[in-house]
Amino acid sequence: MNKIAFWSITVAVAGFLFGFDTAVISGADKPIQTLWQTSPLMHGMFVMSSALWGTVIGALAGNYPCDKFGRKPTLVLIGILYLVSAIGSAIAQDPYTFAILRFIGGLGVGISSIVVPAYISEIAPAKHRGRLVAIYQFQIVFGILIAFLSNYLIAGTSSFDWRLMLGVEAVPAFIYLLFILKAPESPRWLVLHGNKAEKAKEILLDLGEKDAEAIVAAVQAEAGQHKTDKLFSGTFNFPITLAFLLAAFNQLSGINFIIYYAPRVFELAGLDASSSLLSSAGIGVINLVFTMIGIYLIDKAGRKTLMYLGSLGYIVSLAVVAWAFNTDQGGMVVVFFVFMFIASHAIGQGAVIWVFIAEIFPNSVRSKGQSLGSGTHWVFAALITLFMPFFLQQYTPGAVFTFFAFMMFLQLLFVIFLMPETKGKTLEQLATKY
Repeated sequence: MNKIAFWSITVAVAGFLFGFDTAVISGADKPIQTLWQTSPLMHGMFVMSSALWGTVIGALAGNYPCDKFGRKPTLVLIGILYLVSAIGSAIAQDPYTFAILRFIGGLGVGISSIVVPAYISEIAPAKHRGRLVAIYQFQIVFGILIAFLSNYLIAGTSSFDWRLMLGVEAVPAFIYLLFILKAPESPRWLVLHGNKAEKAKEILLDLGEKDAEAIVAAVQAEAGQHKTDKLFSGTFNFPITLAFLLAAFNQLSGINFIIYYAPRVFELAGLDASSSLLSSAGIGVINLVFTMIGIYLIDKAGRKTLMYLGSLGYIVSLAVVAWAFNTDQGGMVVVFFVFMFIASHAIGQGAVIWVFIAEIFPNSVRSKGQSLGSGTHWVFAALITLFMPFFLQQYTPGAVFTFFAFMMFLQLLFVIFLMPETKGKTLEQLATKY
């Protein structure tokens, strides 16, 4: 179990890079728009959402290297993508070059959202799987927190402080790359795609699994039951529906809008620039604390219970923020309930999404199912980030937050009537159920 935990944490560092890369752009948002004098639509399309479009491509296509070449080579690939993007975007001299380099980093984010949950779920024992896969989410929010704190500390240190903000990511990317080179391949991938049952048993035994023989036999038996590797064969319609809706609702909560545009939202609420950046760092702290609570509870209370808690918290917090903007309350009311919104996300969707999507698909189509769920997640994220500067010009902040609150009411209905509980079952047991 010690080795399983070690490699789960090591692989999940890709989540740290994911979170850092996602949030670090918030500190460069306004300085870059001022420097290159881009229009709101162009700024949203090329500067702020370029990484997200890379993420969409990475999420939709990432299952190919994940299945074809294996989980480990794919994990190495994303480390290279993060490193190139961090260095390149920090030295970019125009918005187009910048967009290309951010797009490359987005590819790393998209692919990591497939391969990391798949890899960890495939090496983790059933009773600890939720907690171990959720480490990925912990690393994401830890990366977000460090990005916000880093931006706050670097802001104002020089005329090119935004370049420093972006370039810092190269350090953890390089460290991750060094460690991941020594990671073992996923034993389940070896059985299904490499036809290497003996090698898979060796890895399982080395990881501390006492029932390696039984696990390999169960994987082979489940593969025999699900002979098709075509996701849209009709066999997997229910898990497809679950993955699509969960991923869509994740972004229709407004979470990426808050992460990307936190300083701008707080300034709209009446805070000055310095207080907005500091409040953004507070988002990172709240996210981290409640993600830790979610990780602690996910294998105890279960996935569905956490989604109940998160959905109710979403509805209350978003409704109050909408009211605050509509009645010009602003200020600390907005800050407090945005913090509540982040806490609700962290303990609900944040802790559950990557765990749940990695669980509900059989081994034979897991990476394809991950690609569907992750691709859906990132398509919605990209669209929201792309159009949000424009929407904030056309509609009041109160109207925007009212829309997000209504979406979360629909999510609550999804949790009540459709979402099953998956805690405590092996991947092979879940495959026979769905």
